[in-house]
Amino acid sequence: MKFGTKAIHAGVEADPATGAIMTPIYQTSTYVQTAPGEHKGYEYSRTHNPTRTALQNALAALENGEHGLCFSSGMASIDAVVKLLKPGDEVISTNDLYGGTYRIFTKIFADLGIVFHFVDMGDLKNVEAALNANTKLIWTETPTNPLLRIIDIAGLSAIAKEQGCLLGVDNTFASPYLQTPLDLGADLVMHSVTKYLGGHSDVVMGALVVNSDELAERLAFIQNSCGATPGPQDCFLVLRGLKTLHLRMQRHCENGKVIAEWLAKHPKVDQVYWPGFKTHKNHDVAVRQMRGFGGMMSFTLKSDNIADANKILSNTKLFTLAESLGGVESLLGHPPSMTHASIPREERLKNGLADTLIRLSVGLEDAEDLVADLEQALG
Repeated sequence: MKFGTKAIHAGVEADPATGAIMTPIYQTSTYVQTAPGEHKGYEYSRTHNPTRTALQNALAALENGEHGLCFSSGMASIDAVVKLLKPGDEVISTNDLYGGTYRIFTKIFADLGIVFHFVDMGDLKNVEAALNANTKLIWTETPTNPLLRIIDIAGLSAIAKEQGCLLGVDNTFASPYLQTPLDLGADLVMHSVTKYLGGHSDVVMGALVVNSDELAERLAFIQNSCGATPGPQDCFLVLRGLKTLHLRMQRHCENGKVIAEWLAKHPKVDQVYWPGFKTHKNHDVAVRQMRGFGGMMSFTLKSDNIADANKILSNTKLFTLAESLGGVESLLGHPPSMTHASIPREERLKNGLADTLIRLSVGLEDAEDLVADLEQALG
C-alpha cells in the first residue's frame, strides 16, 4: 500500500455501532465491565481510548512500525524514552537539537544521574569517540533543529547495534512522508505530532513508534503509569490531519525549494540552511535516506546586527512570527530568543547557531506571495 492510501485508511475502521466512516470521539473516562476484569478491551481512558487506539495504529502504519504510542506533547514522549534509563546510564545526542530537548536532558534528567554528551553527529566518528560501556541511548534529530543538519541514520544504527544500545530518532522535521527511520535501523521514532502530522496548528501532542514488542510494552507501562496521554478530541483532530499529510508535504517541499533558492540569491542573505542544496553538508546522505527535502530552513544575514534580523522578524505579513512549525500557514521565528533560548548562548554559538539566525516553516500559500512577503521584509 502506498503512502497516500495509508494516510487516508491506516488505523481507521467504520464504527461498528453506527457505521460512521470517521472514527468517533470517544469522550468517556471509563467503560462498563460485565464482571470485575471482564470488558471489551477498555477499562479507563488514561490506559486506552478507542480514538487514541485508532490514531496510534495509523501512526505506526505510516512509520512502517508495529506499535504506536501517543502522548500529551512531544516533550512527554521524550520524557517517556529517557525514563527507560537509570542513574549512571549515558546518552549521546546531537549538538544541534530542539531547545526543549536540551532542557529536559540537562535540567531534569541530568539531576537524576543520567549523563548526556552532545556531539556533532554529522561525522559519525564523534559518536564513536563518545561511546563507553554506560552508553544506553543514542538520540538524534535529522534534519536537526534549527540548522537542518543531516545525520546518517543507518550509520548510527550500526554503531548502536554494535554497542547494544537504543537508537531514537526525532523525525518531526521530516515526517514519515519524507523519511522512515525504522526502515533504516532505528529502534524508536519520535514525533512532535503538533507539527506536520497534525498540520493545522490546533493540537499539541507527541508520539513514539517502535517495532519491538518488549520496548512497546515498557513504553506503554510508562505511558499509563505517568499519565501524559492525549484526549480523544485531540486524537480525532490528528486523525483528520493525517488524511492530507501526503498532499500537504508535497506542497511544503515545492514551496520550500522555491523559498530556499530565492533566499540563496538575495544580496542581504549570507547562508541558507536547507538540505536540498548540493552544497549542504551530508546532502548525499539526505538524498539516500529522505524522499524530499521539506519546508523547513534557516538563514543568516550578511549583517551580524541583531536589529537587522528583528526588522525582518517584525515586518512580514504572511510569515507569522510564532513558535512551532509544520502548519498550513507559514511561520518564522528567532531560535536564539524563542525555541532555543534554554541553550546557553556560548553553547549556541559554539555549535553554529548565530544570534541573527532566522528559521522558516514554509507553509502552503502560493509561493509567489511568500517570496513577495520576504522581499518586502528584507527590503
